[in-house]
Amino acid sequence: MDQTKKTEEANPNVSAHRMKYLQLAEHINHLIETNKLKINDRLPSLNQLTEQLKISKETALKGLNYLLEKGIIEAEYRKGYYVKKKKQYHPYRICLILDKMNVLRDRIYHSFLETIKDKADVDVYFHHHNFKVFEKLVDENLPNYTHFVITTFLHGNTTEVLNRIPPQKRIIIDYQEKNLDGDYTCIYQDYKTDIQESLTELLPQLKKYSRLVLVAPLEAFHAKEVIDGFELFSKLNSKKHTIVNTIEDTFAKKGDAYITFSRYDQDDVTLIKIARKKGWKLGKDIGLLSYNDTAVKEVLEDGITVISTDFNKMGEEAAKAILKKEVVKMRDPAKVILRNSL
Repeated sequence: MDQTKKTEEANPNVSAHRMKYLQLAEHINHLIETNKLKINDRLPSLNQLTEQLKISKETALKGLNYLLEKGIIEAEYRKGYYVKKKKQYHPYRICLILDKMNVLRDRIYHSFLETIKDKADVDVYFHHHNFKVFEKLVDENLPNYTHFVITTFLHGNTTEVLNRIPPQKRIIIDYQEKNLDGDYTCIYQDYKTDIQESLTELLPQLKKYSRLVLVAPLEAFHAKEVIDGFELFSKLNSKKHTIVNTIEDTFAKKGDAYITFSRYDQDDVTLIKIARKKGWKLGKDIGLLSYNDTAVKEVLEDGITVISTDFNKMGEEAAKAILKKEVVKMRDPAKVILRNSL
């Protein structure tokens, strides 16, 4: 009896013209549909499958990976494969790994879900800027998803970990990681260009300020790019400027214009408190330009001027790249929203 015939006897629904790895997938599906394997049951071992179906381990692994990506089975680290559901409900399974959840990440998440709609199962994880957590999330989930959508902002060798994800499955958003293998999707902010272009647009408003002060927190992962763009703008326009890590009461001077991008907008709050204490008015005695727009900044102190990228677009474009099966390299440029604080 030839190999195809043996496989057809194991599962009568298998066609002779099917590729070998799909024969394994259909064999497993047949066992599930006929209740020989139930939800949460462990699949036969890799050796058992290769012996039973007379296929190579490489072919068996490809068939198992196919079922993993469809969400029909799941892999448990160092334990084996288990039945997850009876049939595929969505063509894509997305592992969305974010650095944290805040109002900006919430925009990415909801615009991604709205665009992908009923075409995918989406699981969300957070690494909280912890490299070991990030690495574990990637390694343990590699077989289980058709795509990984990731925000990084991590200290550590992210390149080595990200390269473990096949390029066609890898979508990086918000930050442009360097030296990654293959052709993959990346939708990112260009922090150096964004601040230079934004400050150039705001030159008429900045003329009345004697000094520009960039408040760059030590923990900010993209601080270097912002600093480079800030210094380039200041040099090209002969603007007196300085860079600090925190705002101190004794440091602040009337005539300063501050650019802030602290993680929780704490520097904005500190500056507003200093201004109130000294009787200064934002937009007149001192200026404030803050990164990333929120509803609060729209109304706080009669409006805070912001540099903000379109996070809704970031999530939308990531989903479109998956649905259209395209590789996209796209800068998501920031825009200035001018309000009374400048």
